[in-house]
Amino acid sequence: MGKRYIVFFWAAVISFSILISGCMEISLVDDVGGDASILSGTLTLTGSTSMADVSNALSESFMIRYPNVTITVGGNGSGEGAISVRNGTAQIGLLSRSLKDAERPTDFDVNIIGYDGVVIIVHQDCPIDSISIHDLADIFSGKINSWSEFGGQETMIQRIGREAASGTRSAFEDILGIPDESQYEEEQNSTGNIKQSVASNPDAIGYISLSAVDDTVKVLAVDGVLPSEDTILSNEYKLIRPFLMITDISTNDRLTEEFLKFVYSEEGMSIISDDGIVPSKKL
Repeated sequence: MGKRYIVFFWAAVISFSILISGCMEISLVDDVGGDASILSGTLTLTGSTSMADVSNALSESFMIRYPNVTITVGGNGSGEGAISVRNGTAQIGLLSRSLKDAERPTDFDVNIIGYDGVVIIVHQDCPIDSISIHDLADIFSGKINSWSEFGGQETMIQRIGREAASGTRSAFEDILGIPDESQYEEEQNSTGNIKQSVASNPDAIGYISLSAVDDTVKVLAVDGVLPSEDTILSNEYKLIRPFLMITDISTNDRLTEEFLKFVYSEEGMSIISDDGIVPSKKL
């Protein structure tokens, strides 16, 4: 099977995941809590930088509810999430992709909190408005190298992406079917740095999380479809990845359990939605 056809496999996987999640959406968790004076301690979340904003927002609301709880959020990529949970330096790992076989998925409880679109961004002055998945694969595998291929200037395309440990990069390359062929002129260690680099370089193209989009960059439609909550839910937009919070499968830590219960509550899902992520449970 050709690598291009991997995109159809991943689209089917995401569709099935959303369908299964939808089938389980009987009700939101409403019984979050207990006595605020009883729940206390320190919780560490680490991993994906794409999940930092939503994780901070959830943590802040949880700490308001439970003032004796302290939550710290950090990390330099999804790869750090699984490692930190396994070695005990974090109770919750943040991954913006599925677990890899090498990370031994059976060692963890996996909680899908929502779905995110991987958004293709270019400089505001870029003349194109849409790109195909096929052309994206050719650009990021080095087969297409000039903007003249799309009616632009005879300038070299500057491919800007994440570092190797990034969940955003892993999801993006897997969907395109180029995990062993990708080429970059520049690698950045955060979504924000990619956005800043693309915004300042007329020849650049990169990818970021949907929740990180602002008016400093131009968003390209993919196969004629712009990323949005509606197009992600309908699976019309094909560059989709899950947002995961993982814990050690043997954990019985009450603070971790109460935090995850809060994440899946109506308030938690609302926070996730407000951050531009498609929540895994209906509001």
